[in-house]
Order: sequence, then structure tokens, then C-alpha cells
Amino acid sequence: MAVAGTGVFADILDGEVYKYYADGEWRVSGSGKSVAIVNPTTRQTQYRVQACTQEEVNKVMDAAKVAQKAWARTPLWKRAELLHKAAAILKEHKAPIAECLVKEIAKPAKDAISEVVRSGDLVSYTAEEGVRILGEGKLLVSDSFPGNERNKYCLSSKVPLGVVLAIPPFNYPVNLAVSKIGPALIAGNALVLKPPTQGAVAALHMVHCFHLAGFPKGLISCVTGKGSEIGDFLTMHPGVNCISFTGGDTGIAISKKAGMVPLQMELGGKDACIVLEDADLDLVTANIVKGGFSYSGQRCTAVKVVLIMESIADAVVEKVKAKLAKLKVGSPEDDSDITPVVTESSANFIEALVMDAKEKGATFCQEYRREGNLIWPLLLDHVRPDMRIAWEEPFGPVLPVIRINSVEEGIHHCNASNFGLQGCVFTKDINKAIMISDAMETGTVQINSAPARGPDHFPFQGLKDSGIGSQGITNSINMMTKVKSTVINLPSPSYTMG
Repeated sequence: MAVAGTGVFADILDGEVYKYYADGEWRVSGSGKSVAIVNPTTRQTQYRVQACTQEEVNKVMDAAKVAQKAWARTPLWKRAELLHKAAAILKEHKAPIAECLVKEIAKPAKDAISEVVRSGDLVSYTAEEGVRILGEGKLLVSDSFPGNERNKYCLSSKVPLGVVLAIPPFNYPVNLAVSKIGPALIAGNALVLKPPTQGAVAALHMVHCFHLAGFPKGLISCVTGKGSEIGDFLTMHPGVNCISFTGGDTGIAISKKAGMVPLQMELGGKDACIVLEDADLDLVTANIVKGGFSYSGQRCTAVKVVLIMESIADAVVEKVKAKLAKLKVGSPEDDSDITPVVTESSANFIEALVMDAKEKGATFCQEYRREGNLIWPLLLDHVRPDMRIAWEEPFGPVLPVIRINSVEEGIHHCNASNFGLQGCVFTKDINKAIMISDAMETGTVQINSAPARGPDHFPFQGLKDSGIGSQGITNSINMMTKVKSTVINLPSPSYTMG
């Protein structure tokens, strides 16, 4: 089994510290400092990465600007060819990258492997899609607008923005990095990646796959370091032409500070699961458990509140309890269903929400249990709107159940949230499903399934505090381009076949 930082990845490690990537090579920061990455399971330092300086960020930005100009002159098919190559290399080296995910973010081993494979597939799909949609422009003629003859031809096409800054989150540090990198590159942009601290080493391994594919130097960079030192410096940098960010509240701060550049932001959710009386209860149960508890609930599209009709609530709660009792709780290496949450501060935050619900009288379907960062799955019944857990996003294996007496009550709770990422509704009545879907103020509504971001070419967007803009491969490519027009003015009107 290939081990992280060895074999083809030996280049990216300097003693104990992983290097950063700039101008086509792996480098040690002049700061002489490093940032520790703590393994959520052992709570010991697992890896170290470079603490890059602002001066190093400036150099990366200068190199990106130069490389982008040459890249914009690279034929589309050639860009696509390199992306396909990177995708194949990524999949070939899935084992060491997955190992990083297991150790850095406590992702269960099989899920870690599938994240890397999915990422390779995403990059290939992006190359295919980009060749199609960027290979097409538009011809407009002037005589469609009143008062004009046909004496002007307007040719419009999509051109690169320049340098894209990509900031992915800890929970999918490879997949949510390539979902920004792929579209940026195929569209002719340069890319600067600032990975999350937890997940940085997996991201560095992923970047090395792009390096091995042979992309021009300076086109892709990956800077690691302390947010306090380079976070604002990156997001407010005059060399940045677009920011794509996935994460939490930090995104709101970024959107206030960023310059006049296009923003693509996905900032979490409080995805509601509305269950009607005619729903298939076994299907509901399976989706509540999968939706609420896979990767210990640390997903922006996790089910985060169940809004269930009173008449079926007892039955569903019993079924969910039985299924939760069968989940394997433990270390990610053992492919446990529930693994430790990412940091101690996350675990403390989740615990605070649980204690608030306890004080206010929620029914605990299991005993609350925590060891270190490991929290056992917990279902809270009879949750009321005065409890924090009814509104806040725990990002952990704790799920509130709110009993409702009408569909309107469920929709009202869903729409009263400051979030609006996804939601879901379970019913056998397609007419009700569509009406509820239309009424829910979320970017996506899933009918008879838990929320999910994939497949990766589906549009993915949040309303309200859940974000700005839309993702999904096609939308990301379009978002990372701007429209350029050339108008041909004829000396006299000319009508085709006239």
C-alpha cells in the first residue's frame, strides 16, 4: 500500500513538513514556521504544513498572472487533454490521498477512497463539458431591435477571468477543491488554492497529481498557512479576479471584504426533511439515518432538522432509533459509520447545542455520549423552536425532530431559517411534493431522498445565508468566464438570402 508523502509524493515533503507549491515546484517557506494538523481521532499532531508569508503570496500571484496569459492562448483541446491526464493520475494514486483524508479529517476509509475517485471523474467530466460549452459562441444581428436594420453583427464568446482563488472546506478538501480547479483551468484561468488546515495534506497530494500531468508552471499554486497571516491578504489581493469559497461564516466576512470580483460561495445549511403522513416510512428512516449521520453529519447537505407529521412521528422515531443502534461508532481506519468530529472546538460546539436542548426539555432518544472528539449518534425528539438546535447547524451526529400538525407549519419552519441550501420532502403524492418544493425557500429540494450535492453536474446553490451564485460543473465553468463581444459594422444592411 502506497503511503502518503512517499514514492511519487516524496517531492512534496521536507523532513517533517509538507512543502507548498509555487511556480511549478515544491518549496519550503522562508518563514521557517509550520502549521500543525491534528488528527481528530488521536488528537495528536499528524502532519505539518508550511506557514507561507504575504511576500510568498505576492510572488504566487505574479507568477499566476504571467502563466494565465500563455494558458489563455492554449487550445481548448490541449487544456482538456491535461485535465484528463490529471484525472487519471489522481485516480491511480487514490490510496495515499485517501490515507490523508482518514488521518486529517477522520473520514471513514471507504468514503475517503470514493471521494478521490469521484474527484477524478469530476475533472474528466469538466474537461468534456468545457470543450463543448466554451467551443460555442453567439452571433446576434441588429435588426431584431426596433429602429435597426441588419448592419451590425455581434460575435460574443466566453473568455477567462484571470486568476481564480479557490478556498475549499475541511469536509471534502479534495472533491471541493477540484470542483473549483477543473472549471477554472478549462476556462483558461490560473488557479491559486488555499486549502483548509485540516485537509491541507490531502489537497497538496491532489495538487501534485496536476503537477505530474504537466500543467505549465505558475498556472496552479497551493499556499498553506495561518488564516490570520494570509487569509484576508489572499481574499483582498488585487491580483485575484474571482473567489470560489465553500465553508462557513468566514464566507460572509470574505464577501464583505472582497473587491469587485465575482464570488461563488456555499456557506452551509440547515436542510429540513419534511415528512408527510403518506410517506414510505422505511424509505424515510433510511434517508434520515444516511442524510443525518453519514460522515458524522459533517456535510453542508446533511439532514439537519426533521419536520414530521405528529401521527407518524412515534413510528419513525422508533425505526430511526433501531437503525442508529446498529451504526458502528469508532475510528475511520476501521470504516466506522460514526467517526470523531474534525476538531475539539467542533465537538464542544455540538455539545453546547445538546446541553441547551436538554435544559429546555428535548427528549433524548439515546444517552448523550462523548469521548474526546467522538460523539455517539443522537436523535432529539420533541424539539421546539426555542432551542438552539432547531436553527443552528451542529455539523455533527446530532439530529433534532420537530413534530408538526400541518404541512404549512413545516414549510414555515423551513423558510424561517436564515439558511436555504437544500431541503427534502417525503410523500407518495406528486402534486403535494411539487407544491411543497415550490414553497420551500432553498436552492434545491429533493423529493423522496435526502439532500445531496451530486451528481456533480447538477446545479448546486444556496439562497439567503447559504451562499451566492450556483455551482455544478456547467455553472462553475460559466461563472469563471466573462462575455466578450466583437461587433462588425457593415457599410449597408445585409440580409441573409435576401
